[in-house]
Amino acid sequence: VRRPYGQGGKTIALNAHGDVVPPGEGWTHGPYSGEVADGKLYGRASAVSKSDFASFTFATRALESLGLPLKGGVELHFTYDEEFGGELGPGWLLSHGHTKPDLLIAAGFSYQVVTAHNGCLQMEVTLHGLASHAAYPHTGVDALQAANQLLTALYAYNGVLKTRLSSVEGITHPYLNVGRIEGGSNTNVVPGKVLLKLDRRMIPEEDATAVEAEVRALIAEAVARSPGVRADVKRLLLATSLKPDAGNALLVAAIQKHGEAVFGEPIPESGTPLYTDVRLYGAQGVPAVIYGAGPRTVLESNAKRADEHIVLEDLRRATKVVARTLHDLLA
Repeated sequence: VRRPYGQGGKTIALNAHGDVVPPGEGWTHGPYSGEVADGKLYGRASAVSKSDFASFTFATRALESLGLPLKGGVELHFTYDEEFGGELGPGWLLSHGHTKPDLLIAAGFSYQVVTAHNGCLQMEVTLHGLASHAAYPHTGVDALQAANQLLTALYAYNGVLKTRLSSVEGITHPYLNVGRIEGGSNTNVVPGKVLLKLDRRMIPEEDATAVEAEVRALIAEAVARSPGVRADVKRLLLATSLKPDAGNALLVAAIQKHGEAVFGEPIPESGTPLYTDVRLYGAQGVPAVIYGAGPRTVLESNAKRADEHIVLEDLRRATKVVARTLHDLLA
C-alpha cells in the first residue's frame, strides 16, 4: 500500500507479516477465536504479528486524519512468508526494485526498540548407511549410530559457541539446535538412513559464509569417524543478521521519545536473538528498527505457544507511538 504525500520528504515503510505457525495444543481460548478476556486478545498471531497490521494501518490513518501538509510518504508492506525466510515477500519486492524506502519500522514489541538481530543458518543432514536385518547387524552399516556421534559433536560445539560473546545489548552468543530427527524403518532393521535438521543462530559479529563452512567441516569430521556412512548436507535457509546502523538514529530517537511519553517509562534500544525479515531491508541499505504492538518479551506473549495473546492497551499505545513517530518525520 503506497500513501504518497508531498515532495521532498522521506518514504517510511511499515512491515509486518501475516503468516504464522500452526496453533498446536493446549489452548484454553480458541486459537482462531479472537476472544477478548481481561483486556487481552487471544489467538494465533495476535502478538506476532497480525496486531501490527492494525497498529500500522491505524497509525497511518491517524496521521492523515490531521489534515496537515506532509512530505514524503508511507508504505505498508504486509507480507506472508516471514516464517520461511521472507525471500518471496519483502525480499522479492526489494530485489525487483518495487520498493526502496528511506526508513523502515517492522513489527516488534512495545517496550523496546530493536536495532540488531541474530542471523540463522538451517541445514538438513542425511546420513546414509546400509539397512540390514537386526539378526545380522554386521551385514549393515548403522546410520543411527553415526547420527549419535554427530549429535554428540554438534552439542559439544555449543560449548565453544558460548565463548563467542556479542557486544550487542540483548544478544549473548551463538548457539546450535537440532530440531528434527527422522530415521529407520522398523524395530528389527538396522537403520540405513537418518535425517537431521539443525538451526545455527549467528550473532551480528559473525560472517555467515564462514559459519556455514565451519558447520560443514564439523559434520564432515564427525561422520568420518563412522566408516561406511555418507553424509548429504543441504542448506535450507541462510538468513543474515541485522547489524547496528547509525542511519536509523531518527527512528530510534522518535520512538524512544514518544514511547516514554505514552508508556510512562524509558524505551531502551537493544538487539534480539530472533531473526526477522528486517535483515532483507538492511542488506539493501535501508536503515530500520523493530517496534510495534506487544509485551516486553516473546515468552510473555506466548507467541508460537498455546494461548498467544496481546494486551489491547499495549496495541492502542503502540499505535499512538508509531503515529507520532510518522508525524515527526513527515510533517
